[in-house]
Amino acid sequence: MRVIYFRKHAWTILLAVCIFIGGNIVLFYKFMARKELQHRRAQKIAKQYFENLNVKPSSRLANLANYINKKNVDDSLGNLPGSKTDQIVANTAKDVSTSKVAIGTRPELRDISNLGTQNNLVIKNERSDSIQQGEKKSQLLTREKEPGGNAMISPAENYKFGILVISCNRPTVKRCLDLLIKYRPSPEKFPIVVSQDCGDSKTAAAIKSYGDQVTHIQQPDLGDVKGVPGNMFHFMGYYKISRHYKWALTQMFDVMKYEAVVIVEDDLDIAPDFFEYFTATRPLLDQDQSLWCVSAWNDNGKEGMVRGNDLLYRTDFFSGLGWMLTKKVWDELSSKWPLGFWDDWMRDPAQRKDRACIRPEICRTRTFGKVGVSRGQFFDQHLKYIKLNDQPYPFTKTDLSYLLKENYDPQFKNKIGLIPVVTVQRLQTSDSHLPKVKVRYSSNSDFEHIAKSLGVMSDFKAGIARMSYHGVVSFMFKGTRVFIVPEHQI
Repeated sequence: MRVIYFRKHAWTILLAVCIFIGGNIVLFYKFMARKELQHRRAQKIAKQYFENLNVKPSSRLANLANYINKKNVDDSLGNLPGSKTDQIVANTAKDVSTSKVAIGTRPELRDISNLGTQNNLVIKNERSDSIQQGEKKSQLLTREKEPGGNAMISPAENYKFGILVISCNRPTVKRCLDLLIKYRPSPEKFPIVVSQDCGDSKTAAAIKSYGDQVTHIQQPDLGDVKGVPGNMFHFMGYYKISRHYKWALTQMFDVMKYEAVVIVEDDLDIAPDFFEYFTATRPLLDQDQSLWCVSAWNDNGKEGMVRGNDLLYRTDFFSGLGWMLTKKVWDELSSKWPLGFWDDWMRDPAQRKDRACIRPEICRTRTFGKVGVSRGQFFDQHLKYIKLNDQPYPFTKTDLSYLLKENYDPQFKNKIGLIPVVTVQRLQTSDSHLPKVKVRYSSNSDFEHIAKSLGVMSDFKAGIARMSYHGVVSFMFKGTRVFIVPEHQI
């Protein structure tokens, strides 16, 4: 009977044996291929990062490079915590201060406030905020992106842009121009064009004194703007500014054929890394269609309310005050440019179209013009306290792909959800003893109350709180990172 049973089911048994053997062969092949891939990836990391660092031959970083190059790493680099490699990496931290900043550093992983992607492994020392030390320790090791991982951005050095200075009747435009020329790395790559309205002779003479260091153009129509409603004549200055902006931007984009322009008003100081910042962020505007500008300004960037000159964010709010615009966006806006109040018009949903801007934690511009068309609105309460960055940060040597929407938004939502909730009263009356907290608000009026209590700007423009992203506003308060978060956020 057993022989008969075997003969009857011989093919079934043979097929099962073949499947068993074949399956094990496939598993063994995948195991070996995975180890080889890990080894090649580790070698590539060592070559790309360690050979580009100024590493002492006897340092632990050098030992780690040799270890990775010579040893077939058994621990997956994607699951380092607790592994042998992780222990070796941890021991290299003491050598961080002896090396140069690595290509692809990721400042956002040092502070949850920057809310970037965690797809890279970073070896880092915490940056000291002490003014006495006056130095920043750098992160030195990043894991390269795998195929199918987070998107990369184009090299910043492939881009250039024009600088447009909007001027009227301030001879003190020289203060702005002096800094632009001082910090400009290349006249050819960053030509400066000063567009003057108002026809003021003293201001014109100040601009012409720079010779061929700048290009001086003058808006030809100096009369009142036609079509202004009678009840708005007392706001004629705002209509003239809007007309000037349209004329000047038309000259830059449509006549001089620039692909991108950074607009600077004549009452702005600029930071030493102003050009570095815009050069590094320029590629983002081409790669991410959900971005439509880069701004150098943070409305809540007052002394004591900011920390970390490496921190960059996405924001739904258009702030201006030193900002970058591309030809593509200009072509979209130019045909419908408003008669007046151009900046509020930019914030309208019909123009913004749910797009965001990039902005810094610490401002790369600061206004010194209290007297103007706005009659010093907000100057005494906020603007004169704005901190201008004075320690340059190497943004062009930093991987800014965490700012792309596909990378930024998931981390933004996840990390906001992990931050503990506190009340305004607790923040005001005692130390929270927490590095990061969030305060929830239920309405615009609730936000305004909280913002005024904590010293941040409380107004809304087109329904958007200043510097907010998805309704969230971030700032420092008594040494704690605070997020004002709408109740619908996790």
